[in-house]
Amino acid sequence: MTPGGTSGAPGVVVVTGVGRYLGAHVAARLAADSRIDRVIGVDPAPNPEFADLLDGVERIRLDLDSLGGLLADLEVDAVVHLALVTAPDPQHGGRAAMKEQNIIGTMQLLAACQRAPRLRKLVVRSSTAAYGASFRDPAVFTEETEPREVPRGGFGRDILDIEGYVRGFRRRRPDVTATVLRFAPFIGSTADTTLTRYFAQPVVPTVFGRDPRLQFVHIDDALEVLHRSVAEEHPGTYNVAGPGVLSLSQAIRRAGRVAVPVLEPGLSGAVAIARSLGFGRYGLDQVDLFVHGRVVDTSRLEREYGFTPRSTAAAFDDFIRAHHGGVVVTRAQLATAEQLVLESIRQVRSTLRERP
Repeated sequence: MTPGGTSGAPGVVVVTGVGRYLGAHVAARLAADSRIDRVIGVDPAPNPEFADLLDGVERIRLDLDSLGGLLADLEVDAVVHLALVTAPDPQHGGRAAMKEQNIIGTMQLLAACQRAPRLRKLVVRSSTAAYGASFRDPAVFTEETEPREVPRGGFGRDILDIEGYVRGFRRRRPDVTATVLRFAPFIGSTADTTLTRYFAQPVVPTVFGRDPRLQFVHIDDALEVLHRSVAEEHPGTYNVAGPGVLSLSQAIRRAGRVAVPVLEPGLSGAVAIARSLGFGRYGLDQVDLFVHGRVVDTSRLEREYGFTPRSTAAAFDDFIRAHHGGVVVTRAQLATAEQLVLESIRQVRSTLRERP
């Protein structure tokens, strides 16, 4: 790893969310770094899938609201907060549980950080969803750009609140280097997210007359940026995305899928059908992204970290290579998808006939 900033590797690091892919892989990378003495992974529900990966990580089964004075007792130097929920899960409490984890959990974590006298570094996962997505958006968002409208989706609103709490923490603890990373949607050969499941569908619902510009970040590049944020000194807020853009139509063609245009008010219906096919959960954050798109400037990241993630197109191509031909649907699912195509065509034709 080539440093892009001043070296300042901490001795004891706590990583939240190690029961999920991102947290587990960040903790494993940090544990393999000889500059770091001890890595402690915190998660209320350990995932056996990552047991081997986390062999060098001390694991504590704990909710964020139970951290209390643990950070002080462990003499923690750095905290990496990755325990965020990006979409509500109806089987696990829905939006209420998501908000509890994201908002209340972050508040309680920051309160514990406030009481940790040895703490000198805080790294927080954020998202470009903080900018929202609307027809009033600028062509490119910089870190200083304020959202033109409050995000409609729960995750985007949670991110705004979380960043506000971090700003308050910075004022109370100016001695702590606080790094906020606004990640574009993750993609890559190993990523399993709402976005990758969207592009893995045999037919992909799109909005009639819209072709939004999209940016992604390869999951491996996200891990590299997180690692450097802990091992080096990078205070501030950074956009993290692959250079360049793909339009939605380009992405669908590259993935070898079939686009299904629907009228904008009908997109929620298309999303409901996609959910019934078993291809993930879609909220207003994702819907607005597929309508309006979002592009961010990453020059601050490249300058301060001395690191440029692979391009959006290259990251997407890596995802395609790993998932090519990997989607299998049943006859019933295919019939439902075909019905969606026919209904979408009828909607569009009807609207065009009604126009003067």
